[in-house]
Amino acid sequence: MARTAALVESLKRELRARNITYAAVAKRLDMSEASVKRMFSQKEFTLSRLDAICEVAGLEFTDLARSLVAPDAVISQLTYEQEKEFVDNQKLMLVALLSLNHYSFDEMIALFELDAAECTRLLARLDRLKFIELMPNNRIRLLVSRAFAWIPDGPIQRFFKANGVGDFFRSSFDGEDELMVLANGALSRSSMGALFARLRKTAAEFSAMRSDDAPLPSSERAPVTLLLAARPWLPDFLRKYRRKEPIRGQSPNSQAPRKPARALSPN
Repeated sequence: MARTAALVESLKRELRARNITYAAVAKRLDMSEASVKRMFSQKEFTLSRLDAICEVAGLEFTDLARSLVAPDAVISQLTYEQEKEFVDNQKLMLVALLSLNHYSFDEMIALFELDAAECTRLLARLDRLKFIELMPNNRIRLLVSRAFAWIPDGPIQRFFKANGVGDFFRSSFDGEDELMVLANGALSRSSMGALFARLRKTAAEFSAMRSDDAPLPSSERAPVTLLLAARPWLPDFLRKYRRKEPIRGQSPNSQAPRKPARALSPN
């Protein structure tokens, strides 16, 4: 029973890290929110429902089970104040990102402008934040879960939007190791739910690859940034043409006479 309780707590932690509510789970499972809450409180799941919840979270059951082996790796998200500290101290952010990507202490000081004393001090701060465990001989043990993510619209994401977006998109994305897909479409809420579940699964697979490649030397790994985003949106240059009131006799979602705009999600 203790293992079951730990598994359920781990699943709840992963859902919180992805900002997935009981209401969202209930809708996907075609259950009432009260029934989902009762299922979690009683810790009673059928295998099919457990698998479905993992799919909503973009999580493999094997990853969920693996989290029980290392119960101290429980951080899926920093606090707002901790993220702000990273923004205010960008060398701390650098060392945190390098730790997240399994760089060793020696690789950090060899590849970046960090001396041994400074790097040790920054790692010690991450240790106090429970982001890592700083072990003898400056070995680093990562304590964050595979579901680790920055706070939505928190200090890190705001910093990226203000300082990193232009640099990130300063590319033609036609290189061998580059990809950008731009797609527009009008989707139902159920289809959007399925799409978001697949995107979360892609993000989870990316995190798993990062962990699986950790044993490789840094010379055989390239820093990769994966940006996943989707929302109902009509660009400003098209939104200005949208009618405040639909033509009488036409529903807002009618394909005629507004068929060109129908290909884009409404804002």
